[in-house]
Amino acid sequence: VQFAESGGDWVQPGGSLRLSCQGSGFAFRTSDMAWARQAPGKGLEWVAGHKSDGRTYYSESVKGRFTISRDNAKNTLFLQMNGLKSEDTAVYYCATDFGYVGGGRWHPCGGSWGRGTQVNVSS
Repeated sequence: VQFAESGGDWVQPGGSLRLSCQGSGFAFRTSDMAWARQAPGKGLEWVAGHKSDGRTYYSESVKGRFTISRDNAKNTLFLQMNGLKSEDTAVYYCATDFGYVGGGRWHPCGGSWGRGTQVNVSS
């Protein structure tokens, strides 16, 4: 399993970025996928998930600003990030998601991980 992540960059507050993650070596189309991030000095935060059946889930911290999507024909997962804030500064990772949805809530569990792409939001 391999991932090629891209799209991380420096951006001013209020700006936008689009992250991409192309997977290989596994059945992308039938895999649940997710994005997570780790800010400096902080723990891992799950940001968004995209189930293979099309359902999407978001953390409260990014809901309404970030959009997760996928192109199964290209084995690629995307994260469109709008209205970026300084607190969005982190390394962003894509991962396969072996978690579950219970009680309407998303409970992610990472399987295979990409190496990450750095997002810096500052003026």
